[in-house]
Amino acid sequence: MRWRNSLSLGGIVLVLCLVGCQDQPEPTASEPTDIAPLARFNWFEYRGEDDIFAEPLAEDEFQNPIIAGFYPDPSIVRVDDDYYMIHSSFAWSPGIPIFHSRDLVNWDKLGHVLTRPDQLLLDERQVSEGIFAPTIRYHDGTFYVISTGVWAGGNFIVTAKDPAGPWSDPIWLPEVGGIDPDIFFDDDGRIYIAHNDGPPDDEPLYEGHRALWLWEYDPEARAVIPPRRLLVDGGVTIEDEPVWIEAPHIFKHNDWYYLTAAEGGTGHEHSQVIFRSRSLDEPFEAYANNPILTQRDLPVDRDNAINSAGHADFVQLPDGDWWAVFLATRTYEGRHHNTGRETFLLPVAWEDDWPIILRAQTEVPMRLTRPDLPKWDKTLPPRTGNFTWRDDFDTAQLAFEWSRLRVSESRWYRQREGQLILAPQRLTLADRAQPSFLARRQAHGRYQASTELQLPMAEGMSAGLAVFQNESHHYYLGLERASEDGYRLFLEQAAGESAAEIATTHIEGARAIELFVVGDQGDIGFYYRVAGQAERQRLAENLDGRVLSTAVAGGFVGAHIGVHARIEKYK
Repeated sequence: MRWRNSLSLGGIVLVLCLVGCQDQPEPTASEPTDIAPLARFNWFEYRGEDDIFAEPLAEDEFQNPIIAGFYPDPSIVRVDDDYYMIHSSFAWSPGIPIFHSRDLVNWDKLGHVLTRPDQLLLDERQVSEGIFAPTIRYHDGTFYVISTGVWAGGNFIVTAKDPAGPWSDPIWLPEVGGIDPDIFFDDDGRIYIAHNDGPPDDEPLYEGHRALWLWEYDPEARAVIPPRRLLVDGGVTIEDEPVWIEAPHIFKHNDWYYLTAAEGGTGHEHSQVIFRSRSLDEPFEAYANNPILTQRDLPVDRDNAINSAGHADFVQLPDGDWWAVFLATRTYEGRHHNTGRETFLLPVAWEDDWPIILRAQTEVPMRLTRPDLPKWDKTLPPRTGNFTWRDDFDTAQLAFEWSRLRVSESRWYRQREGQLILAPQRLTLADRAQPSFLARRQAHGRYQASTELQLPMAEGMSAGLAVFQNESHHYYLGLERASEDGYRLFLEQAAGESAAEIATTHIEGARAIELFVVGDQGDIGFYYRVAGQAERQRLAENLDGRVLSTAVAGGFVGAHIGVHARIEKYK
């Protein structure tokens, strides 16, 4: 079968099957691959260049954040000498990335917890909905992850014998409302689930009034045991009208039960607070010097600011020391950040049996002494600091770093013979489906990303490089065929309700083209270079990169950069 030089609806179905169906081969050399409705990328490269990472670390130091870029809501568990950490993924898939470490500093990818469509009910979800605030725990040979699918099924548990997977189908918990569930295994064998939900009688006293609740869980029935019990109403001091108490974790130390939670919302007022009790049947007492972690008592616009610290989880080392992982943001111009909420690590101090992560009016340190653990000498790709990450698409499987929006029954991508091949769809980055878009997280304020697009391409489609914060805030540097040997390169900006072209140029006689995006906090520029040319050319620069920040775009995620293809028109 041969393709027409322009696309039809039937051609789209054929292309999707060509890329996604294992029993359909790629076109042979005798077929007209030069007009096949496919986008072919030869490589992708990302390079981070932040000044704060430029100075080499001392031998006994580690770098915060320990995992840079959009890896929020960390939860951690130790099993013997191994540490496992997971993060929220919202409407990105695969869901819930999971990492492994031996020293809390160097982290290796294990994969993802949620990898199948029946685990991820993300249809029509906007990017800041979906999978919120998971907790990982280990008990009696089994790993447990409990999380929330916001507008995507509610609260659920999945289990695995091996943290690398496969993970079970979800155990849904319909009685457990709200978000951010935690699972706790007590010494007597009883199991409890704590979570955020509405206040008593569902009658908030003020905006942001929430509560923490506790259920007992029956593993045989795979259900909670009523009634639920109120743990915390509002926050540390209800008279002060604390807001958004959430992300509870229960742990035990020196015969005390500790309940730690985030308070203050996800912005600059974010903090971590602590409570304790001698029994889960008794009320919890709040620490008099709460919060035990925050940056809200420091100027938001200080140089190299780390803000919004909170949402912590605790882990005890074999020598008895305690450490905490938590989220925070590296901001610019006050409250802007494009990289999302990142994962940080700090030691925990104890005073009078109260844990303290960071004392009041103390900045989160970017560098400090490593945990007292043997250094893990395994060669790993960097997760923080300045680094270059390149994918030459020379394996059959996608690299761990690539993510997709939502889920799809069609597989529209393939890696083959040193190329990433995308089948374009009639879907844009604004649509609440799964567009032909593969992206990695932006991990630096100052960065450069580039890719090489193989030409020619079919008429009626475009392909190129995209920087995406959400459906209404993104950039797309796309190339479409304009004549037998000519192409139109365009830049599309979405900075609100609709997208608009803001720059364009014409290119003749190219067989491949390199596309570039260069970001520096609130400044962004787009460039191109025809294969064989020495210098890259400017298409547009000094554009507003703040449209990719959470402060402008809203939501809870960080910017992603990647490759995109779409149908532009039918003929």
